[in-house]
Amino acid sequence: MIKIGKLECDIVSAGSWKGDGGAIMGVMPKVLWQKIVAADEKNRVVLALNILLIRAEGKNILIDTGIGNKISDKIRKIYDASEFELIENLQKLGIERTDIDYVILTHLHFDHAGGIVTSLNGKTELTFPNAMHIIQKKEWQVAKDPDELNRASYNFKDDLTLLEKSGSYKLVNGSYELVPGITVEFTGGHSEGMQVVRLESEGKLAYYAGDIIPLDVQRHLSINSAYDLNRKDLFIAKKRILTELKDKKGILFYAHDAEKQWVRLTE
Repeated sequence: MIKIGKLECDIVSAGSWKGDGGAIMGVMPKVLWQKIVAADEKNRVVLALNILLIRAEGKNILIDTGIGNKISDKIRKIYDASEFELIENLQKLGIERTDIDYVILTHLHFDHAGGIVTSLNGKTELTFPNAMHIIQKKEWQVAKDPDELNRASYNFKDDLTLLEKSGSYKLVNGSYELVPGITVEFTGGHSEGMQVVRLESEGKLAYYAGDIIPLDVQRHLSINSAYDLNRKDLFIAKKRILTELKDKKGILFYAHDAEKQWVRLTE
């Protein structure tokens, strides 16, 4: 457990998948990134699915949900995706899926929001049936009706329809304090409605920055993913977050780093 003041945090694995190294490292040539990031024979790098569980104000809060268990065999093979481990790993911490009060979704790409809905005993249902799902309104609009540029990343419209029918979601515009000490902040950049999560309690600070800074190597301001829709907006958000964390010696949680799940910034 990692404590941010009164906020109790655990990193919970939802599994892993592999993404193309060139796409993950963006414009950085492979001759450079291969020295710091290992790739397999298909040029894929391992991407962990690091979900953050926060206990605060008597509530259980998750940030993101991973890929889920409904992907096709074709997609599973392409991305070498593992089994969906989130429910099992939460149980190891004494948390049942019915115990989750809120799910904050940094964005609605398949590897972060695919676990909203789960196939259980031949039935498709909300993975966390008692949770309110917190989503930026812009991200919801894009995911519900993606254009050709975004369509490949938002490929689970039926899941969103199920969530919509349940009423278990809240659309927010910009910054929104969920409970004292936990605030979502709109950034854009990686996706049109990207949001990060700020954790602040008793003078301590942390960020779960999702795909703004998904890997430790991407703390470098110039290293970004080819998946980022707006590199300038992402750069601005990344610089702001890193500057504040360094000033306050805060913690940065990584969404996808398989070796380093978090780091304390001291310089």
